[in-house]
Parts: sequence; C-alpha cells; structure tokens
Amino acid sequence: MFVKNTDNGDLAQVLEIKELTDPHSATVWVRYQAGEEEGDPVAAAKSDLSFPSGEALPKCWLDPHYRVNF
Repeated sequence: MFVKNTDNGDLAQVLEIKELTDPHSATVWVRYQAGEEEGDPVAAAKSDLSFPSGEALPKCWLDPHYRVNF
C-alpha cells in the first residue's frame, strides 16, 4: 500500500499494513520511492502520512481511544 508524506509529498510504500492499521503504533516502516529505485526501509510517524489522494488516515488507525469521549 502506498501513502504520501504530508510534509514533502513523497510517496512511500508501507512494508507492514498491520503496523499502519494498529492504533497503538505511532510509527510505520516504509520505503520512499525515488524514481525507479526504492529507498531503504525507514520508520515514519503515522501522523505525517496520508493517502496519496491527500485524504487523512482514519482516526481509528491513529488513536487507540478514538471512541472515548471525555
């Protein structure tokens, strides 16, 4: 699955979808796309990522307490 870095617009391939959808994980391992070559795996903060369309990641993927109202 591909996501986009919201800071610079670079596309990145998520290595483990389970990490991306786990609300208890603040980071996810990705490979940034640079032309025809993939970069080395790096950890990226999920708060800095969005879908390639620009839509934000679902809150249930980012916040383990998304249903709790204080």
